[in-house]
Amino acid sequence: MEPANYTMVTEFILTGLSQMREVQLVLFVIFLSFYLFILPGNILIICTIRLDPHLTSPMYFLLANLAFLDIWYSSITAPKILVDFFVERKIISFGGCIAQLFFLHFVGASEMFLLTVMAFDRYAAICRPLHYATIMSRRLCCILVALSWTGGFIHSIIQVSLIVRLPFCGPSELDSYFCDITQVVRIACANTFPEELVMIFSSGLISVVCFIALLMSYAFLLAMLKKRSGSGESTNRAMSTCYSHITIVVLMFGPSIYIYARPFDSFSLDKVVSVFHTVIFPLLNPIIYTLRNKEVKTGMRKLVNRYILCKEK
Repeated sequence: MEPANYTMVTEFILTGLSQMREVQLVLFVIFLSFYLFILPGNILIICTIRLDPHLTSPMYFLLANLAFLDIWYSSITAPKILVDFFVERKIISFGGCIAQLFFLHFVGASEMFLLTVMAFDRYAAICRPLHYATIMSRRLCCILVALSWTGGFIHSIIQVSLIVRLPFCGPSELDSYFCDITQVVRIACANTFPEELVMIFSSGLISVVCFIALLMSYAFLLAMLKKRSGSGESTNRAMSTCYSHITIVVLMFGPSIYIYARPFDSFSLDKVVSVFHTVIFPLLNPIIYTLRNKEVKTGMRKLVNRYILCKEK
């Protein structure tokens, strides 16, 4: 078919999570609760690390960057979802869809690369403790964070460049509540096998390789910690930090592998996994890190007592 025969698609229709009004209201309350917890939780982590003089190590600098990415990541889809619960016809423009897709992969990939940087930070702290401050200098931390963002940007540009060149002639309905490559590719009026292959390689394969590498790295670090004589407070704290990182890695990469490391066919669990990946996962980071990190919990209590409770008195 010649390109001239295609009708230019200017908007996409989102099916959402449910067509039942009662279910939509319940989901609105749940999603709003998640979002209102994600924002203050991660903002509190960032403020605590910035204002507490005891939280100056590279690990906390990286954790603050992770919290910032979680705020951004959850804000890409959550506001649109909340508004759409009260709209009969859920529409997103073609440009809005591409923008949502771009930022979703930009921030998501940046977060994956940042988790890899955090694994390197733990390696330096556990295996090279005497040289840790020299290895993980503030300058190197800033460079590694910048490289994570650059890697995420390059990854996202690849996804977007593959999508915008595809022809769309209708129907323009996406069986989802947000725009992502897996749904947009399905409704293209062309053979998308080459594009799918590149997307699976750039998204799925990278997720699998990083996931396996990170699990092996943390398994090595835990083995190193267990070999140390005694079970001092510093060793227990290092093991607790590693377990926190492993939990985040599993929760981050598990859904990504399910969504992107396979052909883009529709399955019944797709929406459930997507909800976990875009809405619930950003909520878990502050919970996991605050529950397992004594220093962060202590810093948060000091911050709340100093700047919030004191002003109320």
